[in-house]
Amino acid sequence: MILQHNPPPTPTLFDPIRLGPYFLPHRIFMAPLTRGRADGDGTPTDIMAVYYAQRASAGLIVSEATAISPQGVGWHNAPGIFTPRQVEAWKPVTDAVHRADGRIFLQLWHTGRLSHPDFLAGGRPVGPSAVAAAGQVRTPAGRKPFVTPRALEVDELPGIAEDYARAARRAIHAGFDGVEVHAANGYLLDQFIRDGSNRRRDDFGGPIEGRWRFPLQATQAVIDEIGASRTGVRLSPNVSFNSMHDSDPVAAFTYGARELSRRRIAYLHVIEGPPGHAFGSDGPSVHPHIRAAFDHILILNGGFDAATGQEALASGATDAIAYGVPFIANPDLPTRFRTGAKLNVPDRDAFYTPGSRGYTDYPFLDRGEASVAQREPSGRKATALLRSHTQSRGPQHEGTVLMPVAGTLPDGCALSNGHVVHG
Repeated sequence: MILQHNPPPTPTLFDPIRLGPYFLPHRIFMAPLTRGRADGDGTPTDIMAVYYAQRASAGLIVSEATAISPQGVGWHNAPGIFTPRQVEAWKPVTDAVHRADGRIFLQLWHTGRLSHPDFLAGGRPVGPSAVAAAGQVRTPAGRKPFVTPRALEVDELPGIAEDYARAARRAIHAGFDGVEVHAANGYLLDQFIRDGSNRRRDDFGGPIEGRWRFPLQATQAVIDEIGASRTGVRLSPNVSFNSMHDSDPVAAFTYGARELSRRRIAYLHVIEGPPGHAFGSDGPSVHPHIRAAFDHILILNGGFDAATGQEALASGATDAIAYGVPFIANPDLPTRFRTGAKLNVPDRDAFYTPGSRGYTDYPFLDRGEASVAQREPSGRKATALLRSHTQSRGPQHEGTVLMPVAGTLPDGCALSNGHVVHG
């Protein structure tokens, strides 16, 4: 008898996927997007709950970048997660997303050298080295040039790593399903990783292993606090935004991906747009090297539409696609992708302005248009869908964490609406 091996079907954007302890209904994720609708002290506002709930049909929402500490603040009206008031104000946001049957991770942010004395009571921003970025920062008094940061002392680094851990604990307390450590786009952890911004000559600079030491310590602090299966990391190996560059991004980010794979985090989220994209590069793609080095869920972001996102999945380059600007203008983006409906045009002048314009006023498909689509599978149905799916296709991805997270949450942390699977 000749046994035939049937290769698994090509994954689609609409296939369910398991990420850490979660069964997600499809692979169209919402990328983190700074929108500037928090109060001046970083407290989330009521309209933010409306905005995120409108987009809860995303397979996973990653929130806008959120400051982990006063030192980490660097954008006017961006939210924080370092005061009790901020934590309480996030709860209506996560509750609204969960009532809409969505999942949401909080992105943990320290801006490092990209902050400004206006945010720091006149103090200097910090970074791995005293190297300023070119450009301007959006302060309460308007745009101002970046300043030269103060190089962090070695004995300050454990406290910042602990800030990441505390922020993760507060995020879980506020009802988030997990966190994403922001190590991309020229912010503090990315500043340590790349040799264009890290000129240190101690154990936290120099060779690739030294430059990754602090980002890995910060990520490990988060893992120790809430578990690897609720922790993701974002990287931008080729992005030149905020004056970033590295002499050998393939080597640097392959090393980092391998180390993060050893820590069994839930996912890596890589932004690498095509040439001409705001986060694009003319250099060689690094994400294939990251894919080879990382054994868990990989998410790609940067200039994808429905067709190119499907191509990336079909090629095996990624497990899911994160969409940014398309989700700004299309809160029902998964339905529009499924039906082939026309997309709303984003109001770019309102990306960072206060109020509902360009934030919560984008139209959904009307009932007639939406009725021709098969309804997106909800989170409650995703478990059955994925189990059926994996029975026919085998394990989703070698190395993916398939069991509920082990251990317990920190004292005082309760998960909103029972949305986290306990071990």
